[in-house]
Amino acid sequence: MKVRLTREPLLAALQSASAVVPARSPKPVLSNVKLEAHGGSAVLSATDLEVGIRIELEAVECGAAGAVLLPSGRLMAIVRESQPGTVFDIHSDGTAAVVKAPRSEFRLPAEDPLEFPSVAVFPAESCFELTAPLVRELVRRTVFSTDNESSRYALGGVLLEFAAQSAQPAAGSVIAVGTDGRRLAKMEGPVAAKDGSPSDAQPIVPARAMQLIERCLGDASVPVHVAVRANEILVKTGTTTISARLVEGRFPRWRDVFPDRPDAMRVKIVAGPLLAAVRQAAIVTSEQSKGVDFAFEPGQLVLAGRSAESGESRIELPIEHAGTTVKIKLDPRFMSEFLRVLDGAATVTLELTDAQSACVCRTDDGYGYVIMPLAAD
Repeated sequence: MKVRLTREPLLAALQSASAVVPARSPKPVLSNVKLEAHGGSAVLSATDLEVGIRIELEAVECGAAGAVLLPSGRLMAIVRESQPGTVFDIHSDGTAAVVKAPRSEFRLPAEDPLEFPSVAVFPAESCFELTAPLVRELVRRTVFSTDNESSRYALGGVLLEFAAQSAQPAAGSVIAVGTDGRRLAKMEGPVAAKDGSPSDAQPIVPARAMQLIERCLGDASVPVHVAVRANEILVKTGTTTISARLVEGRFPRWRDVFPDRPDAMRVKIVAGPLLAAVRQAAIVTSEQSKGVDFAFEPGQLVLAGRSAESGESRIELPIEHAGTTVKIKLDPRFMSEFLRVLDGAATVTLELTDAQSACVCRTDDGYGYVIMPLAAD
């Protein structure tokens, strides 16, 4: 194999692939990336057997078809430390991989490419099509609510509910849900069908795979294609294809968490000022006393935090509320993480009934968030 590549696309591909290459593995071959050249194109791939990535490299000249394994960390260092615009010639002579630049040359040990696990190619079949901005929001607004340390394995992933056709003619929908059992985030948006009518699907995608998908998103105008198989999901964005083994287990009945409470008190608050107030109130809290009291009074929201070792806080935030006073104790971290993924000028509607019932937060763009209250002192 012999291929010529420019520094910038190669470095970008290696940076994406490095998120997949395992730091430690019982299979040493997985510490490599695989570079394949064929018919005037080249593909860089990596996998840890749970998540895989394939990246089609740009600005490539292929001298001879073939494949070579390259140690990910060392190749990354070689490319990163080179000058901008450097052109690399990479070839394998059967015993070693040679990485050559105009004024440098590296000879790296090369393992057998046939020992490297195959990384899935995006299938030529019907799939779902989403916009890159929507995918970015689906990830950002749900991943933080997952729980990788829970004994309930399904809580370590994001549930994606794809419906090929919703109530609107020729329109589909996707709902992303993340939860750790104490709070739940839900984001929804439209999808389109590509190359046919894909079947409805409800995969649970590992949180780290969702984060990798967000990291690899390209320009807002580049569509994102999603194909769901029996035990894996494949996502193609631009020249990158990500595959991930699905999380096994039963996801909680999340729709039961969003109560239908027509008599609930509803208060509209701007996200930015509320986030600032929550962060201020939380300054004096501790691990033993981490809750913040939210008192929705006529004309103002009063937030109070306290702990024996740090003192007390009282923050007042003007709000448009003329009803009765409702108090609830919430974890400030849960509320802050929700508000941080929103635009500071966004308006949030908080639904509350009493101190023992969930606080439901909604926005106008299909985002919902539920926080279970803490026990009052």
